[in-house]
Amino acid sequence: MHAMDPALARRMLAASTEITKAALSAEDPDVVLPMVVRRAAALAEADLGLVMVRADDGRLTVEAAYPAEPASSGDPVGAVLSARSAAARVARSGVPIVVDDLIDDPMTAPYVPPSLRIYGPFAVAPFGTRERRLGALAVYRRRGATTFTRVAVEVLTGFAAQAGLALVLAEGSTARERIAVYQERERIARDLHDVIVQRLYAAGMQLEVLDRRLAGRLDPADSERLTDTMDQLDQTIAEVRATVRTLRSADPETPAHAPDLADSIRSEVQIAGELLGRPPKLEMDGDLGGVPVALADHLRAALREALSNVVRHSGARAVLVRVRCSDRAMRLQVVDDGCGIPRDVTKRGLRHLEERAAASGGRCVIHSSPDSGTTVTWEVPL
Repeated sequence: MHAMDPALARRMLAASTEITKAALSAEDPDVVLPMVVRRAAALAEADLGLVMVRADDGRLTVEAAYPAEPASSGDPVGAVLSARSAAARVARSGVPIVVDDLIDDPMTAPYVPPSLRIYGPFAVAPFGTRERRLGALAVYRRRGATTFTRVAVEVLTGFAAQAGLALVLAEGSTARERIAVYQERERIARDLHDVIVQRLYAAGMQLEVLDRRLAGRLDPADSERLTDTMDQLDQTIAEVRATVRTLRSADPETPAHAPDLADSIRSEVQIAGELLGRPPKLEMDGDLGGVPVALADHLRAALREALSNVVRHSGARAVLVRVRCSDRAMRLQVVDDGCGIPRDVTKRGLRHLEERAAASGGRCVIHSSPDSGTTVTWEVPL
């Protein structure tokens, strides 16, 4: 590595910082990519900079350009470069390339589009990370200009790597190749769902038991504070679950990205089992994969609320969760052999069950007694 001028090093750091801040603040890539290419052209003292994104077939498409002076032969944005071009090879290999003249060098000459034939000195660096090679970042100077020095190429390569990393980290807000980000989102969602929600459930259950043991022994103000705390826990659980749904689905209205309903049901039942100390029995029948996204969300919430009541109030020894889906309707039943729903228990959650069913044109029926336990039947048409 050649020694870098301190002023150039400061400019590179400032440029990388600007791109990172913009990318991680959920800026649209249509805004960030022009910033990247403008900064690259300035750092390399180039007449033109291009950001090229790699397609599955290896070809590159020019996504953003920054000419220091307008190119007379047309706008290169939208141009598609061959998979055999020097830039495409760099995007695949991760190794930068520099040539003295685009037209004269046999490595580049066959692949120069008409809009770039006014340029000579050329350097291109990989854009992205080793695991996520997004494409290439290229700079050009007019024919007859001095070639790019080794230091200039090193600066371009370092900046392209840092800018590409920022874009990869921010990909969750873009529409292009989200797979790596989805994996991280899924890990975070799983931790939230399996750890945080479980602990909130446990805390709520303990407060509920405490409230029942101290019934009539607390002054009204303390009793009200305890009730408010339990309601806040309920609200927090709902907010965490909403966050989980957002993390697991960039577009919750798109079935292809929606969480799998059967997996969600198993997860809810598993959490309830951990809190109860014994796993509920689960029966699922029918094709749950074809349930519309909105109805699937309603069923998840209904199951969650029904199991929450079982965990908090029932003291049940046996719990059965049954989900059946036919061509005409979807039915959820949660049956326990506990003590029934106490009269003094807040009815907010039960009311939500009924409201969700009614909103979907269905119904929710709850049978509960100290002798026979509780059966919640929640049904909506398909």
